[in-house]
Amino acid sequence: MPDTAPYIIAPAPDAPRLTRAVEGVDHDGQSQSISVVEERPLTIFLNAQEIVTAMTIGDYPEYLALGFLRNQGMLKDGEAVLRVDYDEELETVVVRTGGQTTYEDKLKKKTRTSGCAVGTVFGDMMEGLEGLELPSSEVRTSDLYALAQRINTTPSLYLEAGAIHGTVLCEGPRPLVYMEDVGRHNAVDKIAGWMFSEGVGPEGKMLYTTGRLTSEMVIKTALMGIPVLASRSGFTAWGVEIARQVGLTLIGRMRGQRFICLSGEERLIRDADPASVAPEAKKHRRKSAGDT
Repeated sequence: MPDTAPYIIAPAPDAPRLTRAVEGVDHDGQSQSISVVEERPLTIFLNAQEIVTAMTIGDYPEYLALGFLRNQGMLKDGEAVLRVDYDEELETVVVRTGGQTTYEDKLKKKTRTSGCAVGTVFGDMMEGLEGLELPSSEVRTSDLYALAQRINTTPSLYLEAGAIHGTVLCEGPRPLVYMEDVGRHNAVDKIAGWMFSEGVGPEGKMLYTTGRLTSEMVIKTALMGIPVLASRSGFTAWGVEIARQVGLTLIGRMRGQRFICLSGEERLIRDADPASVAPEAKKHRRKSAGDT
């Protein structure tokens, strides 16, 4: 992919509406019209088995379904996906492998709300970490600063309407693909589905998210094989502990000249003077969901 290629995947012409205008009043009692993000259910099937209903903005349902199933360990490496069928009217996507899922007795239907920490089959993901150790990957601080500046100033659904999370797959200083959704896990799953569909490997990649670096986010990144996870938000203790266990470089609170690395700090190459980096412009500071 050339460096000049756009890295944000634009919605297809027939994609559902992602925002709508809503009328209200401001603190002075003046009428205001603002854009708010749409939220709709998407039910995911693996063959004949109903797996989960996710609350999502509605774009890239195929990527979301594939990524969710892979991140939960329901689609194994090398397992053939025959096709992915999406029914917009029924708000359902079916991933077909020709076989039956082994999760019939382990899962009941769940609803993932727009809250960001629900809908993950946590125990099964923890099992996938046994014996896992990610390859070492150096991180240049000049790349971190360049990525943060580019991501924060590129037009996005967040900058239009807020109340949404973004996740970016990067290679060195170059963003490859950017996904957004009401839940940060949805955005990560879309990235995983895109990687699976496009045959993109995790080697030398970094995952950037606007969300918290929790245990679940660290586990998903590790299971995807990505060696570096960064965020503009903060950490949880268990997230740091798991990152250190599997050798994942964990960087948080990336804002302007500042960041904190709590795992894999020996892999940082400090090739940029923080004093030479411009502060984050106020108009580009992500708030609301991006800071949680």
